[in-house]
Amino acid sequence: MAPQKGVPVSFLVSHEWSLVVFMSVLATIALTNLVAMRRLGRHPVLPECPAVSVLVPARDEERNIVACVESLLRQDYPQFEVIVLDDDSRDGTGRLLQVIEARSQGRLRVIRGAPVPPGWLGKHWACHQLAQAAHGELLLFTDADTVHHPSALRDAVAALEAEGAGALSALPRQVVGSPGEILVIPILSWTLHTFVPFLLPRRAPTAVGQFMLFRRDVYAAVGGHKAVRAEVLDDLALAHNVHRAGHGWAFLDGSRRVTTRMYHGWRETARGLAKNLFPVFHYNIPLFLFVWTWLLWLAWQPLVVLVLHVTRSAVLEGIVVPAAVTVGLSLLTWALAAVRFRLPLVQIPLYPVTVLLVTGIAFRSLLWHLWQRGTWKGRGIHVGNR
Repeated sequence: MAPQKGVPVSFLVSHEWSLVVFMSVLATIALTNLVAMRRLGRHPVLPECPAVSVLVPARDEERNIVACVESLLRQDYPQFEVIVLDDDSRDGTGRLLQVIEARSQGRLRVIRGAPVPPGWLGKHWACHQLAQAAHGELLLFTDADTVHHPSALRDAVAALEAEGAGALSALPRQVVGSPGEILVIPILSWTLHTFVPFLLPRRAPTAVGQFMLFRRDVYAAVGGHKAVRAEVLDDLALAHNVHRAGHGWAFLDGSRRVTTRMYHGWRETARGLAKNLFPVFHYNIPLFLFVWTWLLWLAWQPLVVLVLHVTRSAVLEGIVVPAAVTVGLSLLTWALAAVRFRLPLVQIPLYPVTVLLVTGIAFRSLLWHLWQRGTWKGRGIHVGNR
């Protein structure tokens, strides 16, 4: 890779070392997060346990609902109720819920969702109805594709009290099966573990909608799901509302207490992520384009330099060492996330492929939202476009 005419050698070398500096910062964040990102299960057990309503919106979840609900009914917690809303499922979800409810000895309540009113997204409306039906002092919203350790609820409530927060969210362990899932899903845990400095007390709140625990009064004070009824990323919107209101928001590693397999296969994974990747940037197109272009360059450019060097192609010697350091630091960050969240180790050296695939999904997300297209489980992902 010989320098082009008009491009000073010093610039090329400086640029390569700038990638090292950037990756060094990310590696530092990832290393500090090994301690700063606290786990569920590490907080003192409470002497008294407030009543909790566990709320599960379910639409077309026949492959997941039994494992989810049965894991919730096995919780080692003295005062809780489980309420599942069947959100107009078109598969066998409703039938399976009836069977579980009949043998639950009153510990499970299944309610039928009302039609989605104008101005609401479907899941948000389901969560709103669940909150209205709940009796607990605390409200735990969890997805139907999650499976919970028997101590998950007790540990989450203990964490909420110990953190002094009005609400919290926890990141489940992401279970993957197909090659498409193995290559794509790890970027979610890697992003949170590598880019969010949990060591800093004042930072933008982070949330994962698969597991969110609220104090009931805090949920009501910020308007609940009604206040975010048209937001695609209701989890982040709720977190920001709680944070801005000064109630305190906590985010923890829940990978030892909650697991989930969000998607099955490449097609479902790509469609699922396409719902969210553009809204994460608050629909800011310049920022979106910059971040994904930068991540793609960061993943591939140093690797290309090393390949050219190994194949004895023309490459500026001064950029080989920093390119190798950048690749090494990148591997470190991916390895830290994979080990912590028990993700497939085979994906670590394939991280450039992961970034390439997710960049493609991100641009699909951009087009979906610009053109007001995209559906999930038979519904449009935009208000007024179902």
